Amino acid sequence: MIEEATLHNVRRYRAIASLCRQAALFRPLQKSSLLKQAEDWEHLALIELESCLDQREEEETNAPAEPMVDTRWWLPRREGLFANLEA
Repeated sequence: MIEEATLHNVRRYRAIASLCRQAALFRPLQKSSLLKQAEDWEHLALIELESCLDQREEEETNAPAEPMVDTRWWLPRREGLFANLEA
């Protein structure tokens, strides 16, 4: 799952982009500048998502092939620990 901080940043970047597009409707003289800013914010959102996904893929490829086994509760082999004891 994508981290909560990444999703928060993406939502924020896209909200700012939306505000820029809305402002462009009411400011015809600054329309091109505001639309460029909206495009830049959307690009930042995509970069944020891609970096998070790339990091997750890297973690998955670096994961050990065998699952981690908790050996703290394994009992020693009978012949190893009790080999020299007489009944």
